[in-house]
Amino acid sequence: MSTHPALERLRSILIESHALGSASALLSWDQETMMPKQGIEGRADVLAQLAGLAHERFVRAETAAALEQLEAARSDLDDDALAIARETRKDYDRATKVPKELVTAIAQAQSLGQDSWQRARAAADFAMFAPSLERLVDLKRAYAHAVNPNAEPFDVLLDDHEADMSTDFLDTLFSALKARLVPMVEAIASSAVVIDTGPLRRALPLEKQLAFARSVTAAMGFDDGAGRVDRSAHPFCIGIHPGDVRLTWRGQTDDLRPALYGLMHEAGHGLYEQGLPAAWVGTPLASAVSLGIHESQSRLWENMIGRSRAFWTAFLPRLKAAAPGVYDDVDVDAMTRAANEVEPSLIRVEADELTYNLHIVIRFEIERDLFRGRLRVRDLPEAWDAAYATLLGIRPPDAARGVLQDVHWSMGAFGYFPTYTLGNLYAAQFLERAREELGDLDGAIARGDFLPLRDWLRERIHRHGRKYPPRELVRRVTGRDPEIEPFLRHVESKFMPLYRG
Repeated sequence: MSTHPALERLRSILIESHALGSASALLSWDQETMMPKQGIEGRADVLAQLAGLAHERFVRAETAAALEQLEAARSDLDDDALAIARETRKDYDRATKVPKELVTAIAQAQSLGQDSWQRARAAADFAMFAPSLERLVDLKRAYAHAVNPNAEPFDVLLDDHEADMSTDFLDTLFSALKARLVPMVEAIASSAVVIDTGPLRRALPLEKQLAFARSVTAAMGFDDGAGRVDRSAHPFCIGIHPGDVRLTWRGQTDDLRPALYGLMHEAGHGLYEQGLPAAWVGTPLASAVSLGIHESQSRLWENMIGRSRAFWTAFLPRLKAAAPGVYDDVDVDAMTRAANEVEPSLIRVEADELTYNLHIVIRFEIERDLFRGRLRVRDLPEAWDAAYATLLGIRPPDAARGVLQDVHWSMGAFGYFPTYTLGNLYAAQFLERAREELGDLDGAIARGDFLPLRDWLRERIHRHGRKYPPRELVRRVTGRDPEIEPFLRHVESKFMPLYRG
Protein backbone atom coordinates (compact mmCIF):
# COMPACT_ATOMS: atom_id res chain seq x y z
CA MET A 1 0.00 0.00 0.00
CA SER A 2 1.48 3.31 -1.11
CA THR A 3 2.09 6.03 1.43
CA HIS A 4 2.28 9.57 0.16
CA PRO A 5 1.28 12.81 1.88
CA ALA A 6 -1.02 13.76 -1.00
CA LEU A 7 -2.73 10.35 -0.83
CA GLU A 8 -3.36 10.71 2.88
CA ARG A 9 -4.74 14.21 2.38
CA LEU A 10 -6.98 13.02 -0.42
CA ARG A 11 -8.23 10.15 1.71
CA SER A 12 -9.16 12.52 4.53
CA ILE A 13 -11.17 14.66 2.10
CA LEU A 14 -12.90 11.60 0.64
CA ILE A 15 -13.71 10.25 4.09
CA GLU A 16 -15.44 13.54 4.96
CA SER A 17 -17.58 13.34 1.81
CA HIS A 18 -18.27 9.67 2.43
CA ALA A 19 -19.44 10.38 5.97
CA LEU A 20 -21.98 12.87 4.66
CA GLY A 21 -23.05 10.39 1.99
CA SER A 22 -23.46 7.66 4.60
CA ALA A 23 -25.67 9.94 6.68
CA SER A 24 -27.81 10.61 3.60
CA ALA A 25 -28.02 6.90 2.84
CA LEU A 26 -29.16 6.15 6.37
CA LEU A 27 -31.81 8.87 6.22
CA SER A 28 -32.99 7.56 2.84
CA TRP A 29 -33.30 4.05 4.28
CA ASP A 30 -35.27 5.44 7.21
CA GLN A 31 -37.56 7.35 4.83
CA GLU A 32 -38.44 4.13 3.02
CA THR A 33 -38.89 1.93 6.10
CA MET A 34 -39.71 3.82 9.32
CA MET A 35 -40.20 7.57 8.87
CA PRO A 36 -43.62 9.03 9.79
CA LYS A 37 -45.56 10.13 6.71
CA GLN A 38 -45.58 13.76 7.82
CA GLY A 39 -41.80 13.85 7.96
CA ILE A 40 -41.28 13.99 4.19
CA GLU A 41 -40.80 17.74 3.76
CA GLY A 42 -38.37 18.01 6.64
CA ARG A 43 -36.45 14.96 5.41
CA ALA A 44 -36.24 16.36 1.89
CA ASP A 45 -34.71 19.57 3.25
CA VAL A 46 -32.14 17.67 5.34
CA LEU A 47 -31.14 15.41 2.43
CA ALA A 48 -30.77 18.43 0.17
CA GLN A 49 -28.51 20.16 2.71
CA LEU A 50 -26.37 17.04 3.15
CA ALA A 51 -26.01 16.59 -0.61
CA GLY A 52 -24.92 20.20 -0.93
CA LEU A 53 -22.40 19.87 1.90
CA ALA A 54 -20.93 16.67 0.45
CA HIS A 55 -20.63 18.29 -2.96
CA GLU A 56 -19.08 21.42 -1.50
CA ARG A 57 -16.53 19.48 0.55
CA PHE A 58 -15.50 17.36 -2.42
CA VAL A 59 -15.06 20.06 -5.09
CA ARG A 60 -12.91 22.42 -3.01
CA ALA A 61 -9.43 23.48 -4.11
CA GLU A 62 -7.74 21.10 -1.64
CA THR A 63 -9.08 18.12 -3.59
CA ALA A 64 -7.65 19.44 -6.84
CA ALA A 65 -4.29 20.15 -5.18
CA ALA A 66 -4.06 16.65 -3.71
CA LEU A 67 -4.95 15.10 -7.05
CA GLU A 68 -2.35 17.16 -8.89
CA GLN A 69 0.34 16.13 -6.39
CA LEU A 70 -0.60 12.48 -6.72
CA GLU A 71 -0.62 12.63 -10.50
CA ALA A 72 2.84 14.21 -10.44
CA ALA A 73 4.09 11.34 -8.27
CA ARG A 74 2.71 8.51 -10.39
CA SER A 75 6.00 6.64 -10.52
CA ASP A 76 6.00 6.37 -6.70
CA LEU A 77 2.48 4.95 -6.41
CA ASP A 78 1.25 1.36 -6.39
CA ASP A 79 -1.77 0.12 -8.34
CA ASP A 80 -4.22 0.88 -5.52
CA ALA A 81 -3.09 4.49 -5.19
CA LEU A 82 -3.10 4.96 -8.96
CA ALA A 83 -6.68 3.65 -9.12
CA ILE A 84 -7.77 6.01 -6.33
CA ALA A 85 -6.22 8.96 -8.18
CA ARG A 86 -7.72 7.95 -11.53
CA GLU A 87 -11.27 7.36 -10.26
CA THR A 88 -11.28 10.39 -7.96
CA ARG A 89 -10.12 12.57 -10.84
CA LYS A 90 -13.04 11.33 -12.92
CA ASP A 91 -15.49 12.03 -10.09
CA TYR A 92 -13.93 15.42 -9.37
CA ASP A 93 -13.99 16.61 -12.97
CA ARG A 94 -17.63 15.59 -13.22
CA ALA A 95 -18.65 17.13 -9.89
CA THR A 96 -16.95 20.48 -10.49
CA LYS A 97 -19.09 20.99 -13.57
CA VAL A 98 -22.33 20.75 -11.57
CA PRO A 99 -23.37 23.80 -9.50
CA LYS A 100 -24.11 23.19 -5.84
CA GLU A 101 -27.58 24.68 -6.31
CA LEU A 102 -28.37 22.00 -8.88
CA VAL A 103 -27.06 19.25 -6.60
CA THR A 104 -29.30 20.35 -3.73
CA ALA A 105 -32.29 20.84 -6.03
CA ILE A 106 -31.91 17.28 -7.36
CA ALA A 107 -31.58 15.82 -3.86
CA GLN A 108 -34.72 17.61 -2.68
CA ALA A 109 -36.66 16.63 -5.80
CA GLN A 110 -35.65 13.00 -5.33
CA SER A 111 -36.86 12.89 -1.75
CA LEU A 112 -40.16 14.58 -2.60
CA GLY A 113 -40.46 12.46 -5.73
CA GLN A 114 -40.23 9.21 -3.80
CA ASP A 115 -43.05 10.30 -1.52
CA SER A 116 -45.13 11.43 -4.49
CA TRP A 117 -44.51 8.12 -6.26
CA GLN A 118 -45.55 6.10 -3.23
CA ARG A 119 -48.84 7.98 -2.93
CA ALA A 120 -49.50 7.81 -6.68
CA ARG A 121 -48.73 4.10 -6.81
CA ALA A 122 -51.07 3.39 -3.90
CA ALA A 123 -53.83 5.29 -5.72
CA ALA A 124 -52.88 3.95 -9.18
CA ASP A 125 -52.98 7.57 -10.36
CA PHE A 126 -50.09 8.70 -12.57
CA ALA A 127 -51.29 12.31 -12.54
CA MET A 128 -50.35 12.54 -8.86
CA PHE A 129 -46.73 11.75 -9.74
CA ALA A 130 -46.41 13.56 -13.07
CA PRO A 131 -45.41 17.02 -11.69
CA SER A 132 -42.62 15.48 -9.57
CA LEU A 133 -41.42 13.44 -12.52
CA GLU A 134 -41.39 16.46 -14.83
CA ARG A 135 -39.30 18.31 -12.26
CA LEU A 136 -36.82 15.43 -12.03
CA VAL A 137 -36.51 15.09 -15.81
CA ASP A 138 -35.84 18.82 -16.16
CA LEU A 139 -33.23 18.73 -13.41
CA LYS A 140 -31.51 15.69 -14.89
CA ARG A 141 -31.42 17.35 -18.30
CA ALA A 142 -29.76 20.34 -16.67
CA TYR A 143 -27.31 18.04 -14.90
CA ALA A 144 -26.38 16.26 -18.15
CA HIS A 145 -25.88 19.58 -19.91
CA ALA A 146 -23.65 20.82 -17.09
CA VAL A 147 -21.48 17.69 -17.25
CA ASN A 148 -21.12 17.66 -21.04
CA PRO A 149 -23.11 20.13 -23.13
CA ASN A 150 -21.88 18.45 -26.33
CA ALA A 151 -23.04 14.93 -25.48
CA GLU A 152 -26.43 13.33 -25.81
CA PRO A 153 -28.03 13.85 -22.38
CA PHE A 154 -28.99 10.21 -21.99
CA ASP A 155 -25.40 9.11 -22.65
CA VAL A 156 -24.26 11.28 -19.72
CA LEU A 157 -26.85 9.66 -17.46
CA LEU A 158 -25.92 6.16 -18.61
CA ASP A 159 -22.27 6.84 -17.82
CA ASP A 160 -23.21 7.69 -14.23
CA HIS A 161 -24.24 4.07 -13.73
CA GLU A 162 -21.99 2.16 -16.15
CA ALA A 163 -18.71 3.70 -17.25
CA ASP A 164 -18.31 4.34 -20.99
CA MET A 165 -21.85 3.22 -21.78
CA SER A 166 -23.73 4.75 -24.72
CA THR A 167 -27.19 4.73 -26.21
CA ASP A 168 -25.84 3.41 -29.51
CA PHE A 169 -24.11 0.47 -27.78
CA LEU A 170 -27.30 -0.46 -25.97
CA ASP A 171 -29.39 -0.19 -29.13
CA THR A 172 -27.07 -2.71 -30.77
CA LEU A 173 -26.93 -4.98 -27.73
CA PHE A 174 -30.68 -5.05 -27.19
CA SER A 175 -31.32 -5.70 -30.87
CA ALA A 176 -29.05 -8.75 -30.75
CA LEU A 177 -30.70 -10.04 -27.58
CA LYS A 178 -34.21 -9.53 -28.92
CA ALA A 179 -33.30 -11.41 -32.09
CA ARG A 180 -32.46 -14.48 -29.99
CA LEU A 181 -34.86 -14.14 -27.05
CA VAL A 182 -38.11 -13.39 -28.86
CA PRO A 183 -38.05 -16.66 -30.88
CA MET A 184 -37.38 -18.58 -27.67
CA VAL A 185 -40.34 -16.93 -25.95
CA GLU A 186 -42.53 -17.63 -28.98
CA ALA A 187 -41.44 -21.30 -29.06
CA ILE A 188 -42.30 -21.67 -25.38
CA ALA A 189 -45.65 -19.94 -25.86
CA SER A 190 -46.54 -22.45 -28.59
CA SER A 191 -45.44 -25.41 -26.48
CA ALA A 192 -48.08 -27.76 -25.12
CA VAL A 193 -46.20 -27.88 -21.82
CA VAL A 194 -47.85 -26.05 -18.93
CA ILE A 195 -45.72 -25.38 -15.88
CA ASP A 196 -47.53 -25.83 -12.58
CA THR A 197 -46.56 -22.97 -10.28
CA GLY A 198 -48.73 -24.30 -7.50
CA PRO A 199 -45.80 -25.58 -5.43
CA LEU A 200 -44.68 -21.97 -4.90
CA ARG A 201 -48.16 -20.45 -4.70
CA ARG A 202 -49.34 -21.78 -1.36
CA ALA A 203 -50.62 -19.89 1.64
CA LEU A 204 -47.79 -19.18 4.04
CA PRO A 205 -47.65 -16.38 6.64
CA LEU A 206 -45.20 -13.64 5.77
CA GLU A 207 -43.20 -14.15 8.96
CA LYS A 208 -42.53 -17.77 7.95
CA GLN A 209 -41.61 -16.70 4.43
CA LEU A 210 -39.16 -14.17 5.82
CA ALA A 211 -37.62 -16.69 8.22
CA PHE A 212 -37.07 -19.16 5.39
CA ALA A 213 -35.68 -16.50 3.04
CA ARG A 214 -33.29 -15.31 5.74
CA SER A 215 -32.04 -18.87 6.24
CA VAL A 216 -31.16 -18.82 2.54
CA THR A 217 -29.36 -15.47 2.73
CA ALA A 218 -27.42 -16.77 5.74
CA ALA A 219 -26.30 -19.75 3.67
CA MET A 220 -25.27 -17.33 0.93
CA GLY A 221 -22.94 -15.75 3.47
CA PHE A 222 -24.79 -12.50 4.15
CA ASP A 223 -23.63 -11.41 7.59
CA ASP A 224 -26.56 -10.33 9.76
CA GLY A 225 -24.06 -8.84 12.20
CA ALA A 226 -23.13 -6.38 9.44
CA GLY A 227 -26.64 -5.83 8.10
CA ARG A 228 -30.36 -5.87 8.72
CA VAL A 229 -33.60 -6.64 6.85
CA ASP A 230 -36.79 -4.51 6.86
CA ARG A 231 -39.93 -4.14 4.77
CA SER A 232 -40.47 -1.43 2.15
CA ALA A 233 -42.75 -0.68 -0.81
CA HIS A 234 -39.97 -1.61 -3.24
CA PRO A 235 -37.11 -3.96 -2.24
CA PHE A 236 -33.66 -2.37 -2.19
CA CYS A 237 -30.17 -2.58 -0.71
CA ILE A 238 -28.23 0.33 0.77
CA GLY A 239 -24.58 -0.08 1.68
CA ILE A 240 -23.73 2.49 4.32
CA HIS A 241 -20.44 0.78 5.23
CA PRO A 242 -19.18 -2.80 4.71
CA GLY A 243 -20.24 -3.30 8.32
CA ASP A 244 -23.71 -1.75 7.85
CA VAL A 245 -25.65 -3.02 4.84
CA ARG A 246 -29.46 -2.63 4.82
CA LEU A 247 -31.79 -4.89 2.81
CA THR A 248 -35.54 -4.56 2.39
CA TRP A 249 -38.18 -6.95 1.11
CA ARG A 250 -41.88 -7.35 0.36
CA GLY A 251 -44.06 -10.44 0.11
CA GLN A 252 -47.41 -12.00 -0.71
CA THR A 253 -49.10 -14.45 1.66
CA ASP A 254 -50.09 -16.75 -1.23
CA ASP A 255 -46.81 -16.75 -3.19
CA LEU A 256 -43.32 -17.48 -1.86
CA ARG A 257 -41.49 -16.05 -4.88
CA PRO A 258 -41.56 -12.28 -4.11
CA ALA A 259 -40.19 -12.76 -0.61
CA LEU A 260 -37.67 -15.52 -1.37
CA TYR A 261 -36.30 -14.35 -4.68
CA GLY A 262 -36.60 -10.67 -3.83
CA LEU A 263 -34.52 -11.13 -0.71
CA MET A 264 -31.99 -13.37 -2.48
CA HIS A 265 -31.66 -10.62 -5.09
CA GLU A 266 -31.04 -7.90 -2.50
CA ALA A 267 -28.69 -10.17 -0.53
CA GLY A 268 -26.63 -10.59 -3.70
CA HIS A 269 -26.21 -6.82 -3.69
CA GLY A 270 -25.55 -6.95 0.03
CA LEU A 271 -22.75 -9.50 -0.31
CA TYR A 272 -21.01 -7.17 -2.74
CA GLU A 273 -21.33 -4.28 -0.28
CA GLN A 274 -20.08 -6.40 2.63
CA GLY A 275 -17.19 -7.66 0.50
CA LEU A 276 -15.79 -4.23 -0.34
CA PRO A 277 -12.50 -3.50 1.46
CA ALA A 278 -13.23 -1.69 4.73
CA ALA A 279 -9.63 -0.46 4.87
CA TRP A 280 -10.35 1.81 1.89
CA VAL A 281 -13.75 3.16 3.00
CA GLY A 282 -14.39 6.58 1.54
CA THR A 283 -12.22 5.96 -1.51
CA PRO A 284 -13.19 4.49 -4.90
CA LEU A 285 -11.56 1.20 -3.86
CA ALA A 286 -14.41 0.66 -1.40
CA SER A 287 -17.13 1.48 -3.95
CA ALA A 288 -18.80 -0.84 -6.44
CA VAL A 289 -17.35 -0.42 -9.90
CA SER A 290 -20.70 -0.14 -11.68
CA LEU A 291 -24.37 -0.91 -11.34
CA GLY A 292 -24.08 -3.55 -14.06
CA ILE A 293 -21.47 -5.44 -12.04
CA HIS A 294 -23.56 -4.87 -8.91
CA GLU A 295 -26.61 -6.27 -10.67
CA SER A 296 -24.65 -9.29 -11.85
CA GLN A 297 -24.27 -10.31 -8.22
CA SER A 298 -27.97 -10.10 -7.41
CA ARG A 299 -29.15 -11.76 -10.61
CA LEU A 300 -26.61 -14.56 -10.24
CA TRP A 301 -27.88 -15.47 -6.78
CA GLU A 302 -31.58 -14.89 -7.45
CA ASN A 303 -31.92 -16.69 -10.78
CA MET A 304 -28.90 -18.75 -11.67
CA ILE A 305 -28.54 -20.24 -8.19
CA GLY A 306 -31.93 -19.71 -6.55
CA ARG A 307 -34.01 -21.18 -9.38
CA SER A 308 -31.72 -24.14 -10.01
CA ARG A 309 -32.42 -27.80 -9.26
CA ALA A 310 -29.33 -27.88 -7.05
CA PHE A 311 -30.75 -25.08 -4.90
CA TRP A 312 -34.05 -26.85 -4.33
CA THR A 313 -32.25 -30.12 -3.61
CA ALA A 314 -30.71 -28.37 -0.62
CA PHE A 315 -33.57 -26.14 0.47
CA LEU A 316 -36.83 -27.97 -0.20
CA PRO A 317 -36.29 -30.19 2.86
CA ARG A 318 -35.64 -27.05 4.92
CA LEU A 319 -38.79 -25.38 3.57
CA LYS A 320 -40.83 -28.45 4.46
CA ALA A 321 -39.42 -28.38 7.97
CA ALA A 322 -40.17 -24.66 8.30
CA ALA A 323 -43.79 -25.08 7.13
CA PRO A 324 -45.02 -28.52 8.24
CA GLY A 325 -47.71 -29.96 6.01
CA VAL A 326 -47.65 -27.16 3.41
CA TYR A 327 -45.17 -28.66 0.95
CA ASP A 328 -45.23 -32.35 1.87
CA ASP A 329 -46.51 -33.42 -1.58
CA VAL A 330 -43.88 -31.40 -3.52
CA ASP A 331 -40.65 -32.90 -4.88
CA VAL A 332 -37.49 -31.19 -6.12
CA ASP A 333 -38.39 -31.49 -9.81
CA ALA A 334 -41.82 -29.94 -9.25
CA MET A 335 -40.37 -27.04 -7.27
CA THR A 336 -37.67 -26.44 -9.89
CA ARG A 337 -40.25 -26.36 -12.68
CA ALA A 338 -42.46 -24.00 -10.67
CA ALA A 339 -39.52 -21.63 -10.14
CA ASN A 340 -38.83 -21.47 -13.87
CA GLU A 341 -42.18 -20.85 -15.49
CA VAL A 342 -41.97 -18.58 -18.53
CA GLU A 343 -44.98 -16.33 -18.97
CA PRO A 344 -45.08 -12.67 -20.02
CA SER A 345 -46.07 -10.64 -16.99
CA LEU A 346 -46.65 -7.06 -15.94
CA ILE A 347 -44.30 -6.68 -12.97
CA ARG A 348 -40.60 -6.47 -13.75
CA VAL A 349 -39.32 -7.56 -10.35
CA GLU A 350 -41.47 -10.70 -10.55
CA ALA A 351 -40.75 -11.47 -14.23
CA ASP A 352 -39.29 -14.80 -15.26
CA GLU A 353 -35.63 -14.96 -16.16
CA LEU A 354 -36.25 -15.28 -19.90
CA THR A 355 -38.68 -12.39 -20.47
CA TYR A 356 -37.08 -10.09 -17.89
CA ASN A 357 -34.84 -8.38 -20.43
CA LEU A 358 -37.87 -7.37 -22.49
CA HIS A 359 -39.04 -5.34 -19.49
CA ILE A 360 -35.67 -3.60 -19.54
CA VAL A 361 -35.87 -2.90 -23.28
CA ILE A 362 -39.22 -1.16 -22.75
CA ARG A 363 -37.83 1.08 -20.01
CA PHE A 364 -34.65 1.85 -21.93
CA GLU A 365 -36.54 2.88 -25.06
CA ILE A 366 -38.97 5.05 -23.07
CA GLU A 367 -36.16 6.82 -21.20
CA ARG A 368 -34.17 7.28 -24.40
CA ASP A 369 -37.15 8.88 -26.14
CA LEU A 370 -37.99 10.98 -23.08
CA PHE A 371 -34.54 12.57 -23.02
CA ARG A 372 -34.42 12.96 -26.78
CA GLY A 373 -37.66 14.95 -26.58
CA ARG A 374 -39.67 12.40 -28.54
CA LEU A 375 -41.87 11.65 -25.54
CA ARG A 376 -43.44 13.90 -22.92
CA VAL A 377 -43.97 12.95 -19.29
CA ARG A 378 -47.74 13.19 -19.63
CA ASP A 379 -47.61 10.65 -22.46
CA LEU A 380 -45.74 8.01 -20.47
CA PRO A 381 -48.74 5.87 -19.39
CA GLU A 382 -49.94 5.48 -22.97
CA ALA A 383 -46.41 4.78 -24.27
CA TRP A 384 -45.82 2.26 -21.49
CA ASP A 385 -49.05 0.37 -22.10
CA ALA A 386 -48.48 0.28 -25.86
CA ALA A 387 -44.95 -1.06 -25.44
CA TYR A 388 -46.13 -3.86 -23.16
CA ALA A 389 -48.87 -4.78 -25.62
CA THR A 390 -46.37 -4.88 -28.50
CA LEU A 391 -43.41 -6.60 -26.90
CA LEU A 392 -44.99 -8.78 -24.22
CA GLY A 393 -48.52 -9.14 -25.54
CA ILE A 394 -50.19 -7.83 -22.37
CA ARG A 395 -51.61 -4.48 -21.33
CA PRO A 396 -51.51 -3.15 -17.74
CA PRO A 397 -54.98 -2.73 -16.23
CA ASP A 398 -53.87 0.26 -14.14
CA ALA A 399 -50.92 2.56 -13.57
CA ALA A 400 -49.82 0.79 -10.38
CA ARG A 401 -49.10 -2.35 -12.39
CA GLY A 402 -47.83 -0.30 -15.28
CA VAL A 403 -45.89 2.93 -15.44
CA LEU A 404 -45.83 3.44 -11.64
CA GLN A 405 -44.47 0.03 -10.66
CA ASP A 406 -40.78 0.99 -10.33
CA VAL A 407 -39.22 3.37 -7.81
CA HIS A 408 -36.29 4.42 -10.00
CA TRP A 409 -37.76 7.46 -11.75
CA SER A 410 -38.86 8.91 -8.43
CA MET A 411 -35.20 8.74 -7.40
CA GLY A 412 -34.09 10.48 -10.59
CA ALA A 413 -32.25 7.28 -11.57
CA PHE A 414 -32.51 7.66 -15.33
CA GLY A 415 -30.10 5.45 -17.29
CA TYR A 416 -30.20 2.88 -14.47
CA PHE A 417 -32.47 0.23 -16.00
CA PRO A 418 -30.07 -1.00 -18.72
CA THR A 419 -27.66 -2.12 -16.00
CA TYR A 420 -30.10 -4.92 -15.15
CA THR A 421 -29.60 -6.52 -18.56
CA LEU A 422 -25.87 -5.90 -18.39
CA GLY A 423 -25.95 -7.61 -15.01
CA ASN A 424 -27.63 -10.67 -16.52
CA LEU A 425 -24.92 -10.91 -19.17
CA TYR A 426 -22.06 -10.42 -16.71
CA ALA A 427 -23.60 -12.93 -14.27
CA ALA A 428 -23.75 -15.73 -16.82
CA GLN A 429 -20.18 -15.04 -17.88
CA PHE A 430 -18.96 -15.02 -14.25
CA LEU A 431 -20.83 -18.23 -13.40
CA GLU A 432 -19.36 -20.11 -16.34
CA ARG A 433 -15.87 -19.21 -15.13
CA ALA A 434 -16.71 -20.04 -11.50
CA ARG A 435 -17.85 -23.51 -12.57
CA GLU A 436 -14.57 -24.01 -14.43
CA GLU A 437 -12.46 -22.97 -11.45
CA LEU A 438 -14.48 -24.43 -8.56
CA GLY A 439 -15.16 -27.85 -10.01
CA ASP A 440 -18.44 -29.41 -8.89
CA LEU A 441 -20.19 -26.17 -7.98
CA ASP A 442 -23.67 -27.64 -8.48
CA GLY A 443 -22.77 -30.43 -6.06
CA ALA A 444 -21.77 -27.88 -3.42
CA ILE A 445 -25.00 -25.92 -3.97
CA ALA A 446 -27.04 -29.13 -3.67
CA ARG A 447 -25.42 -29.71 -0.27
CA GLY A 448 -26.34 -26.18 0.79
CA ASP A 449 -22.71 -25.08 0.69
CA PHE A 450 -22.77 -21.65 -0.95
CA LEU A 451 -19.63 -20.28 0.63
CA PRO A 452 -17.18 -21.45 -2.08
CA LEU A 453 -19.11 -19.37 -4.60
CA ARG A 454 -19.42 -16.41 -2.21
CA ASP A 455 -15.67 -16.52 -1.55
CA TRP A 456 -14.87 -16.83 -5.26
CA LEU A 457 -16.98 -13.76 -6.03
CA ARG A 458 -15.42 -11.87 -3.15
CA GLU A 459 -11.89 -12.65 -4.33
CA ARG A 460 -12.47 -12.05 -8.04
CA ILE A 461 -14.91 -9.10 -7.91
CA HIS A 462 -15.92 -7.60 -4.56
CA ARG A 463 -12.51 -6.83 -3.09
CA HIS A 464 -11.40 -4.75 -6.09
CA GLY A 465 -14.02 -2.01 -5.74
CA ARG A 466 -13.40 0.42 -8.60
CA LYS A 467 -9.79 -0.61 -9.14
CA TYR A 468 -10.64 -1.79 -12.66
CA PRO A 469 -13.28 -0.35 -15.02
CA PRO A 470 -16.22 -2.73 -15.55
CA ARG A 471 -15.22 -4.12 -18.93
CA GLU A 472 -11.64 -4.64 -17.78
CA LEU A 473 -12.89 -6.40 -14.65
CA VAL A 474 -14.95 -8.79 -16.77
CA ARG A 475 -11.87 -9.56 -18.86
CA ARG A 476 -9.75 -10.15 -15.77
CA VAL A 477 -12.32 -12.50 -14.24
CA THR A 478 -13.33 -14.45 -17.34
CA GLY A 479 -10.53 -13.92 -19.85
CA ARG A 480 -13.00 -12.47 -22.36
CA ASP A 481 -14.72 -9.19 -23.16
CA PRO A 482 -18.36 -8.87 -22.10
CA GLU A 483 -20.54 -10.94 -24.46
CA ILE A 484 -24.11 -12.23 -24.80
CA GLU A 485 -23.42 -15.88 -25.60
CA PRO A 486 -22.95 -17.19 -22.01
CA PHE A 487 -26.35 -15.79 -21.03
CA LEU A 488 -27.98 -17.25 -24.12
CA ARG A 489 -26.40 -20.63 -23.40
CA HIS A 490 -27.71 -20.41 -19.86
CA VAL A 491 -31.34 -19.68 -20.78
CA GLU A 492 -31.39 -22.09 -23.72
CA SER A 493 -30.04 -24.97 -21.64
CA LYS A 494 -32.48 -24.24 -18.81
CA PHE A 495 -35.77 -23.39 -20.49
CA MET A 496 -35.88 -25.29 -23.74
CA PRO A 497 -35.68 -28.75 -22.05
CA LEU A 498 -38.38 -27.70 -19.56
CA TYR A 499 -40.77 -26.77 -22.33
CA ARG A 500 -40.02 -29.76 -24.58
CA GLY A 501 -41.74 -31.88 -21.96
